[in-house]
Amino acid sequence: MGVSSTVPELVAAAQADAKTLQDQISGKRDLVDGQAGSRSHDEQLGTVTGALETVAVDVFSAFEARMQHHFRRGPFSRKLVSLLLASDKADLAERVRQYYLAVNVLKHGKGASYRELLDAPGDLVIFYDDGENTSASLIDVSAPGFFDGLTATILEAYHFLENR
Repeated sequence: MGVSSTVPELVAAAQADAKTLQDQISGKRDLVDGQAGSRSHDEQLGTVTGALETVAVDVFSAFEARMQHHFRRGPFSRKLVSLLLASDKADLAERVRQYYLAVNVLKHGKGASYRELLDAPGDLVIFYDDGENTSASLIDVSAPGFFDGLTATILEAYHFLENR
Protein backbone atom coordinates (compact mmCIF):
# COMPACT_ATOMS: atom_id res chain seq x y z
CA MET A 1 0.00 0.00 0.00
CA GLY A 2 1.80 3.10 -1.26
CA VAL A 3 1.67 6.47 0.44
CA SER A 4 0.05 8.22 -2.54
CA SER A 5 -2.70 5.66 -3.07
CA THR A 6 -6.34 6.70 -3.06
CA VAL A 7 -8.84 5.03 -0.75
CA PRO A 8 -10.24 2.89 -3.60
CA GLU A 9 -6.70 1.81 -4.53
CA LEU A 10 -5.93 0.96 -0.91
CA VAL A 11 -9.15 -1.04 -0.68
CA ALA A 12 -8.35 -2.93 -3.91
CA ALA A 13 -4.89 -3.83 -2.61
CA ALA A 14 -6.35 -4.95 0.72
CA GLN A 15 -8.99 -7.04 -1.07
CA ALA A 16 -6.27 -8.78 -3.10
CA ASP A 17 -4.24 -9.48 0.05
CA ALA A 18 -7.34 -10.68 1.89
CA LYS A 19 -8.32 -13.03 -0.96
CA THR A 20 -4.90 -14.67 -0.84
CA LEU A 21 -5.10 -15.05 2.94
CA GLN A 22 -8.70 -16.30 2.85
CA ASP A 23 -7.71 -18.96 0.32
CA GLN A 24 -4.87 -20.04 2.62
CA ILE A 25 -7.21 -20.15 5.61
CA SER A 26 -9.71 -22.24 3.66
CA GLY A 27 -6.98 -24.63 2.55
CA LYS A 28 -5.62 -25.02 6.07
CA ARG A 29 -9.10 -25.61 7.49
CA ASP A 30 -9.78 -28.24 4.82
CA LEU A 31 -6.49 -29.94 5.68
CA VAL A 32 -7.24 -29.89 9.41
CA ASP A 33 -10.80 -31.14 8.81
CA GLY A 34 -9.37 -34.06 6.84
CA GLN A 35 -7.01 -35.06 9.68
CA ALA A 36 -6.81 -34.87 13.40
CA GLY A 37 -5.89 -31.23 13.99
CA SER A 38 -2.18 -31.01 14.57
CA ARG A 39 -0.56 -28.24 16.56
CA SER A 40 1.48 -27.21 13.50
CA HIS A 41 -1.62 -26.75 11.37
CA ASP A 42 -3.38 -24.85 14.15
CA GLU A 43 -0.38 -22.54 14.49
CA GLN A 44 -0.25 -21.98 10.71
CA LEU A 45 -3.97 -21.22 10.67
CA GLY A 46 -3.49 -18.76 13.53
CA THR A 47 -0.63 -17.04 11.72
CA VAL A 48 -2.60 -16.62 8.50
CA THR A 49 -5.70 -15.47 10.38
CA GLY A 50 -3.54 -12.94 12.25
CA ALA A 51 -2.29 -11.63 8.90
CA LEU A 52 -5.90 -11.19 7.74
CA GLU A 53 -6.67 -9.30 10.95
CA THR A 54 -3.73 -7.00 10.21
CA VAL A 55 -5.03 -6.31 6.70
CA ALA A 56 -8.46 -5.44 8.14
CA VAL A 57 -6.98 -3.07 10.72
CA ASP A 58 -4.64 -1.50 8.18
CA VAL A 59 -7.28 -0.80 5.54
CA PHE A 60 -9.70 0.71 8.07
CA SER A 61 -6.94 2.80 9.66
CA ALA A 62 -5.80 4.03 6.24
CA PHE A 63 -9.40 4.94 5.39
CA GLU A 64 -9.71 6.96 8.61
CA ALA A 65 -6.37 8.69 8.04
CA ARG A 66 -7.15 9.57 4.40
CA MET A 67 -10.62 10.86 5.16
CA GLN A 68 -9.97 12.68 8.46
CA HIS A 69 -9.83 16.00 6.59
CA HIS A 70 -13.61 15.89 6.30
CA PHE A 71 -13.87 16.61 10.03
CA ARG A 72 -12.07 19.24 12.09
CA ARG A 73 -10.98 17.18 15.07
CA GLY A 74 -11.97 14.26 17.17
CA PRO A 75 -12.85 10.63 16.58
CA PHE A 76 -13.30 10.21 12.83
CA SER A 77 -15.56 7.16 12.83
CA ARG A 78 -17.92 8.48 15.48
CA LYS A 79 -18.23 11.78 13.60
CA LEU A 80 -18.81 9.88 10.35
CA VAL A 81 -21.57 7.82 11.95
CA SER A 82 -23.24 11.02 13.23
CA LEU A 83 -23.03 12.64 9.81
CA LEU A 84 -24.47 9.55 8.12
CA LEU A 85 -27.36 9.43 10.57
CA ALA A 86 -28.06 13.13 10.00
CA SER A 87 -28.05 12.43 6.25
CA ASP A 88 -30.62 9.61 6.53
CA LYS A 89 -28.00 6.92 5.86
CA ALA A 90 -28.81 4.80 8.91
CA ASP A 91 -27.84 1.47 7.32
CA LEU A 92 -24.40 2.73 6.30
CA ALA A 93 -23.97 4.42 9.69
CA GLU A 94 -24.64 1.13 11.47
CA ARG A 95 -22.22 -0.77 9.24
CA VAL A 96 -19.49 1.84 9.82
CA ARG A 97 -20.16 1.67 13.57
CA GLN A 98 -19.92 -2.12 13.71
CA TYR A 99 -16.75 -2.34 11.62
CA TYR A 100 -15.16 0.54 13.54
CA LEU A 101 -15.85 -1.29 16.80
CA ALA A 102 -14.62 -4.61 15.39
CA VAL A 103 -11.35 -3.03 14.24
CA ASN A 104 -10.91 -1.43 17.66
CA VAL A 105 -11.40 -4.83 19.27
CA LEU A 106 -8.79 -6.30 16.91
CA LYS A 107 -6.38 -3.53 17.89
CA HIS A 108 -7.07 -3.25 21.61
CA GLY A 109 -8.87 -6.41 22.76
CA LYS A 110 -11.56 -6.32 25.41
CA GLY A 111 -12.48 -2.78 26.28
CA ALA A 112 -15.17 -0.21 25.54
CA SER A 113 -15.56 -1.22 21.88
CA TYR A 114 -15.86 -4.89 22.82
CA ARG A 115 -18.51 -4.11 25.43
CA GLU A 116 -20.39 -1.87 22.97
CA LEU A 117 -20.48 -4.67 20.39
CA LEU A 118 -21.70 -7.13 23.01
CA ASP A 119 -24.39 -4.72 24.24
CA ALA A 120 -25.76 -3.97 20.77
CA PRO A 121 -24.71 -6.82 18.52
CA GLY A 122 -25.34 -6.68 14.82
CA ASP A 123 -25.09 -9.34 12.19
CA LEU A 124 -21.80 -8.19 10.63
CA VAL A 125 -19.34 -9.12 13.37
CA ILE A 126 -18.86 -12.66 14.61
CA PHE A 127 -17.08 -13.31 17.89
CA TYR A 128 -14.92 -16.36 18.41
CA ASP A 129 -16.56 -18.71 20.86
CA ASP A 130 -13.99 -21.14 22.19
CA GLY A 131 -15.54 -21.51 25.61
CA GLU A 132 -12.39 -20.42 27.43
CA ASN A 133 -11.56 -17.31 25.39
CA THR A 134 -8.09 -18.64 24.69
CA SER A 135 -7.93 -17.46 21.08
CA ALA A 136 -5.53 -14.63 20.36
CA SER A 137 -8.34 -12.61 18.85
CA LEU A 138 -11.94 -11.96 19.72
CA ILE A 139 -13.32 -11.18 16.26
CA ASP A 140 -13.53 -13.79 13.49
CA VAL A 141 -12.26 -11.89 10.43
CA SER A 142 -12.34 -15.11 8.43
CA ALA A 143 -16.12 -15.42 8.77
CA PRO A 144 -17.89 -15.42 5.40
CA GLY A 145 -18.58 -11.88 4.27
CA PHE A 146 -16.65 -10.06 6.99
CA PHE A 147 -13.87 -8.67 4.83
CA ASP A 148 -16.07 -8.06 1.79
CA GLY A 149 -18.54 -6.21 4.01
CA LEU A 150 -15.76 -4.17 5.60
CA THR A 151 -14.33 -3.04 2.27
CA ALA A 152 -17.75 -2.38 0.71
CA THR A 153 -18.62 -0.22 3.73
CA ILE A 154 -15.36 1.70 3.46
CA LEU A 155 -15.92 2.38 -0.24
CA GLU A 156 -19.54 3.45 0.28
CA ALA A 157 -18.54 5.80 3.11
CA TYR A 158 -15.66 7.14 1.00
CA HIS A 159 -18.01 7.96 -1.90
CA PHE A 160 -20.48 9.55 0.51
CA LEU A 161 -17.83 11.84 1.96
CA GLU A 162 -16.26 12.73 -1.37
CA ASN A 163 -19.60 13.53 -3.04
CA ARG A 164 -21.42 15.51 -0.38
